[in-house]
Amino acid sequence: MTIDWKQQAQTYRDRYLKDLSTLISIKSVRDDDHATDEYPLGQGPTQAMQQFLAFGDRDGFVTKNLDNIVGYIEYGSGEQTMAIQAHADVMPAGDGWQTEPFEMVEKDGNVYGRGTSDDKGPALAAYYGLKMLKDNGITPKMKIRLIIGTDEESHWTGMKHYFEVEPKPAFGFSPDAEFPLINGEKGNVTYITTFGHTNGEEYTLKNFESGLRPNMVPGNATALVETGDNEGFADAFTRFLDTNPLAGDVKATDQGVIVHVIGKAAHAMEPKNGVNAGTYLAKFLQQFEFSGAAKEFIDYLADDLHDDSRATKIGANYVDDVMGDVTMNVGIMSFNPTDGGLVNTNFRYPKGTDDQEILARLVAAAGKHNGKVSEIDHMGPHYVNPQDPIVKTLLNVYQEQSGEKAATPEVVGGGTYARLMDRGVAFGALFPGTADTMHQANEFQPVADLLKAMAIYGQSIYELAAK
Repeated sequence: MTIDWKQQAQTYRDRYLKDLSTLISIKSVRDDDHATDEYPLGQGPTQAMQQFLAFGDRDGFVTKNLDNIVGYIEYGSGEQTMAIQAHADVMPAGDGWQTEPFEMVEKDGNVYGRGTSDDKGPALAAYYGLKMLKDNGITPKMKIRLIIGTDEESHWTGMKHYFEVEPKPAFGFSPDAEFPLINGEKGNVTYITTFGHTNGEEYTLKNFESGLRPNMVPGNATALVETGDNEGFADAFTRFLDTNPLAGDVKATDQGVIVHVIGKAAHAMEPKNGVNAGTYLAKFLQQFEFSGAAKEFIDYLADDLHDDSRATKIGANYVDDVMGDVTMNVGIMSFNPTDGGLVNTNFRYPKGTDDQEILARLVAAAGKHNGKVSEIDHMGPHYVNPQDPIVKTLLNVYQEQSGEKAATPEVVGGGTYARLMDRGVAFGALFPGTADTMHQANEFQPVADLLKAMAIYGQSIYELAAK
């Protein structure tokens, strides 16, 4: 059967954007504070997943909700299953938006809103790619399941549950990264370093807060400091802003001086794309005579972690010829006299090193400041041979539709659901040359790119499962 995939994608434009607007309006951020038996991860993620399933019901697919934390849309039959793994949850919006983050806005050929790029826009494009087959009466030779998770940005609770209660798919892809194709993903490990509660008298750190998630470069940081020289402290902060790539503000209160630093949020897979407000704030505070655990917390951030996305200062740096280098993100930082200090570090690492080697380096660095390190989450590296048929097929479709005949597979620091399958790869929907705004304020995706991705997904599903 000959299908003009690009032309068909254009016919879906208005329906696609209407559905995407519905999805963006659901604030599907994991919310453990409001978790219930009905909504194990909070109401938003479940509602967004249910909305995907409602689209499937509307369009005549088989759907199934698995305990309100993961669900799938199914087309075709057979013993073998091909999976398309996507997610309905999103990162917290954070500050700095020029539009309402949970209201899709179409402007200058782009759609703006949390999830337009990661991952509601691409997931819905894959859904419409699957819909193309059904609307053209194409019967696949196997089951095709579009699996919608609800916790990709945290602990993968939903997708891991799917693999516990359903048969493992034979192969598949995740529309949650970039084109041309991702056949390798670095290891991903997160550590927490804790500090004591003691403080100083001349300068007292009453509160320090920065960061929302381990896999997000913090765009904001705030500290409350008690000092006998509020004016001198404020003047020093103004000078600091003048000589660093930051914005911010300072004000005196009855409880002390509040300093607020504004950096730039970014995805933790490449921390260099952001400006870490938390470590910069620690660097500012380090010039003052803090003491006790407060000083140790500040010195650890400022001396060992600040402005060092390759973990060179702690000696955890490593480069592999195929998978690239170790990256480090300092995602969450906090201190107060009641709870003490906490620093959350997330590393993406290639084959050739491992989580225990990185842990040893962190323990040594934190130990100089009386910090205690523990590993809290870990996934090893994932790699699919470039000669595997799934890699070759998807790459051929991309080359054909994009005209980029020299496109080759890539390895990235990001982690996608694809790594849960031995023959799983990440495939789009971010095109080369398009700004990556995942996990950032003003997240967007060009409408033309989303429609091009839809066409690529439609042909890819056909080539893999129906041809």
